[in-house]
Order: sequence, then structure tokens, then C-alpha cells
Amino acid sequence: MGFQTPQNPLKDLISKIRRGRIQLPDFQRGYVWDDERIRSLLVTILQGHPLGVIMTLETGNENVRFKPSPIEGSGIAPDTVEPELLVLDGQQRLTSLCQALTGPVATVNANGKQVDRRYYLDLTRALNAPDDLDAAVRSLPADGKLKENFDRDVVLDVSTRENQIAEGLFPLSLTYADEGTDWLWDYPDSTAARTVLNTLIRPAQGYQIPSIQLDRSTSKAAVTTVFEKVNQGGMKLTVFELLTAKFAGDPDYFREYGRDFRLKSDWDETAAVIRHHPVLEGVGSTEFLQAVTLLASLRSDGATTARKEDVLDLELSDYLTWAPRVRGALPWVAAFLEDQHIHSGRDVPYPTQIVSLATVRVVLGEDMDVHGVRRRLAHWYWCGVLGELYSSSTETRFARDLEQVPEWARDLDGATAARPRTVEDANFVESRLLSLRTRNAAAYKGIYALLMAQDTRDWLFNQPFDRAHYRDLAVDIHHIFPKAWCLKNDIDPALRESIVNKTPLARKTNQAVGGVSPAVYMPRLYGRVGIPPEDLDAIVAAHQIDVAALRAGDFTTFFTHRREALLQLIETAMGKRAARDLDDDELLGGSEAPDLYAAEPDDPEDGVDEPDEAGPPRDARPPDYAGWHDGPAQPVTPASVTADRSNMGGN
Repeated sequence: MGFQTPQNPLKDLISKIRRGRIQLPDFQRGYVWDDERIRSLLVTILQGHPLGVIMTLETGNENVRFKPSPIEGSGIAPDTVEPELLVLDGQQRLTSLCQALTGPVATVNANGKQVDRRYYLDLTRALNAPDDLDAAVRSLPADGKLKENFDRDVVLDVSTRENQIAEGLFPLSLTYADEGTDWLWDYPDSTAARTVLNTLIRPAQGYQIPSIQLDRSTSKAAVTTVFEKVNQGGMKLTVFELLTAKFAGDPDYFREYGRDFRLKSDWDETAAVIRHHPVLEGVGSTEFLQAVTLLASLRSDGATTARKEDVLDLELSDYLTWAPRVRGALPWVAAFLEDQHIHSGRDVPYPTQIVSLATVRVVLGEDMDVHGVRRRLAHWYWCGVLGELYSSSTETRFARDLEQVPEWARDLDGATAARPRTVEDANFVESRLLSLRTRNAAAYKGIYALLMAQDTRDWLFNQPFDRAHYRDLAVDIHHIFPKAWCLKNDIDPALRESIVNKTPLARKTNQAVGGVSPAVYMPRLYGRVGIPPEDLDAIVAAHQIDVAALRAGDFTTFFTHRREALLQLIETAMGKRAARDLDDDELLGGSEAPDLYAAEPDDPEDGVDEPDEAGPPRDARPPDYAGWHDGPAQPVTPASVTADRSNMGGN
């Protein structure tokens, strides 16, 4: 590898960028610097301070064939000019300077809003405080008009040359233009203009940037290594971007196919599969590359791995072998998650666990759909979810899963294969039910899915929570004893917000429940659903609810029964007993639950604070609630959910 270390005049760099002689490799990320960062960079240039080294690579390298892409703001159309140099490090700085010193800049402000800006040097401030140029460089709207009062009042207008001179604001976009000198000579205070020209503008015109220029003999491995090392600053490149650099222009691939390999194009095929299966939306390019690396390393002499440094060691030949197989496994993974009643990306407990699912699918092939094998896979999956094992050190767990799960899943008689570490490591503690309050937790999402998988149905529509009805009914997880009622009755927040007091329901059903006691809303439901009370009781009971306690408005009995029912559901899924660590007398007497897990925020959902008078007194209601409702039965269909979005009450 050969290289030079030239000092490049900034003026020449900008000229080459605008003529397409300097471009980017197409894997570089887009321009991302914000307004304030650009303004600070211009201050650095005017002060004559160093802004760091850039790195470029000569084109024409037979070993490294990066596809070029013009720098944003250069005005060069793609594929119209063959560059001499490609920027490996310094893209953001060069793009900022090229745009700011020649015209307006498309950037973002402090709030992340897209804005077009121009930059000016305030001559008065620059002369009065030459050691504080930061205050002298101003960022203004690209049209030169600064407005206030919701853009109704123009408080500064430098949209014309005359106004700029009158305000003493020199456009820095004229720094390298001939008219920049003319502008200064037209400034009324010739002494001030001469001082600014000699002390700031001319030094800026001669500003130089040091660079490391790699020659065209540089190897692909050297470029990748150097590229990774120089991108350890604030804008680190992703594994995907680094591998794109490594794979681009692989000589063996080029010799065989007569074209370069583009990782971005190949990823587009995978992204299309993911878009077709919304439950996979949490899978990104990094997870995909981890799956490919796991499979490639499983077939090698080394240890199975998905660590970043090992992903970067992935060879293109291995990628081409395993990437199509991982891509082909993704639809099966989506179907598996749907079978577990996980219907959307936000409801996937661990998107990272999809890596293990996909790789195990590739190894097992069609054996995955053998009943006994699939049953074991579900057992392993729920151990990972309910044991909350994929929140850290996931690379190690991925490797163990791939090494252990396929053999164990096939060993249906249990004669040879040991249980996978994920199954062995998993455990669930009873008190965890009290700190599972929002879908921030994987186990919360898991229990939610397990509930829907128990042939549960919506209370109002009597529809199952399969994929189609889940979306049509706008199903979410809602309070059983409404939040508004719990607040009025001083229910401990740890109990009120616990997943024990929540269940999946349609949006319309949650509105019908309102914010009152179950002793009040249950007879309402009886009247609305138009089926015998015992049939509705059976639908509600399938949610692991003690219906008698619910009808009586007895929170304590309800909570104790459902906590145990959920524990049994968890134990069945995990194939092992949960640890009991709660004392009912202390817990339901108002003391805090053991603080074994970090507390999660309360569910933000607010109930409708309806009066308890909506119905006869609790002790006046017959046990079966026969005949007690708000009026004649009202027909309700799933279609009415999307048709009626008003009165969004509920708990």
C-alpha cells in the first residue's frame, strides 16, 4: 500500500468536488451535519485553526472497485463524470464547506427541522472582537430574510447586495468568488473592508487541509482496515457500511460476473421480504448480517460467532452462500411468530431473537415443521422471552442457540441431546408480574401473546385474536379493573398497572367497558352482545379471569386468582415451575412488592370516570345479572370499529 500526505488548498478541493473529480464511494451515508455544526466549521476556517485530516483513495484500483457517487451540493449528476479521488474520511466536512462557501446549504436546525441556510460574516463584530469570531459568523435563512411572529414580521432583510452592505453582513458564499472582493470594496468603511479582506478573507482563501491519499495499489483488505480505523469518531459507520466497503469490487466476483457486487442492492431484496411481513419490521441489516455470519462460522473450524469483529471478517463467498438462505427463512419466521399470536413488529418481544429463529430454520430445514420439533422450538422460544434472556450478551446466546437448539429439537425422545442453555437458564419469578406494566418489557409482550393464544376472544365481538381480527378490531392491551376506578378506590399502583390487571381487547370493547367497576360494566356488556350471560362469562373466563370475582367487583379475589392463572400459563410455556416469592397478606394489604426489577412507568392510558350510579346498587343485582343492562341490545360488528372512532373513552 502506498500513500501521500499532500496539503490541499480548500479552494482546489471545492473546485474538484464541483467538477466531479472528487466523489464518494456509494456506500457512504448521506449528508447529516446540522446548522450549528456547519457554522462552527466556518468559524474554524476563518480562525485558521486545523479541522483535521481527510483521507482519499485514488480510483483505477483493480482490487477495490467502489462505485462513485457525487458529493451532495456539487451539482454533478451520477454516472456522468469519472472521479480521480474517492473520499474515505471527511465527507461531512467537505460537503459542508463546499455548500456553505458556494451557496445555500440544505441542513437541519436544533429541532431537527429541514432548513435552507446561508452564512454571513458580521463585519462590525469581526472587527470589534477579532478573538471571538464565533459571534461574527451568522446563520440566516437562505432567502436572506429573518422573520418573527410566526413568519409575519421581517426583522432583517439581506436578500439583496445593497441590504447586505447596509447591514455589514458579508456572504461567505462569495469567499472564493471575484465578486467577493468587489463586495468589500463597495462597503462604505474602506478601512474596515481592507482589514477584513487582509486578516480574514484572504487567509481563508489560502486555507489548506492535510490529507492522506491512498494510491491505486492499495489492497481491498488495507482499505477496509483503514476505513474502519478512521471512522471511530462521532459518526461511526455501521457494520453494514463497513462490509459494503469490503465487498465492493471483490476481484473474484468481478472476474466471474463482469460486474461489482453491491451489498446495498442485495439488502434491498431482503428489505422487500421484511416489508411483506410487518411482524419482521424490527429486523435490520445488522441482524441479517449476524445471522449470515453465524451460519458461515458454524461451517468453519472456528467457534460459532456473531460478534461485530467477526461479522467484519465475513468473506463475500460466505455471504453469497448463506444470505439467500437466511432471506428464504424469514417468511417461515414470520409465520412462526404469527402462530404464537405475535401479529405486529411492536409486539415482538425480542427482535434480536429473530436472528436465532432464522438460523435455526436454515439448519433444520423442513424438519422445523415436524410437530414434535416445532413444539420444542416453541418451548425454547418462550423460555427466551419469558426468561428475558435476549436483552444483553446476545451474540453469545445466538451462537449457543445455533449450536444446541437444532440437535435438541430433533432429539424427540431425549436420548442424546442436552437441553439448550437458553432453556436451562430461563426462570420466572412471581413478583415479576407486578413490575410488568408496559410493552417496554419482553415478558410483558410475551404474556400478552400467550393470552391471545389460549383461544381467547374479544368480549364484545366474540372474535378470535388471529392476525386478521387483531388488526380489524384494533386490539390492544387494556385494564380489566379500569384505571379510573382503581384511582378512586386507592388500589396500589403496582397492582393496578400490573399485567395481572390487563388483557387484550378491541378498542370498541374498551370504550364499552369505560372507567367504572366491572360490577357495573359487565351487565352493560351482557346487554350489548346479545348472547346468554353464561356464554359471555365463558368468553371472559378464557382470559384467565375469575368471572364471579369480576362480577362482584372484588379486586382482591380477582387479582389473586389471575396472578396464579398467569403463572400457570407461563409455567406451561416454559416447561418449568416459577419461583413464588409473594405473600398475599402483605401484598394485598398495601405493602410494596419486592423490588427485584426496575420499576416501569405507569400505563399512560386514562379511563373514563363514569359514575357508579350507572346501574342498580351492587348488592341489589342478582348473581347472574339477568336482565340488567342499559337498554335493548345494540348490534355491533367488527366493521363498526373502523367506522366509529368517536367517544374514545375507556380505561
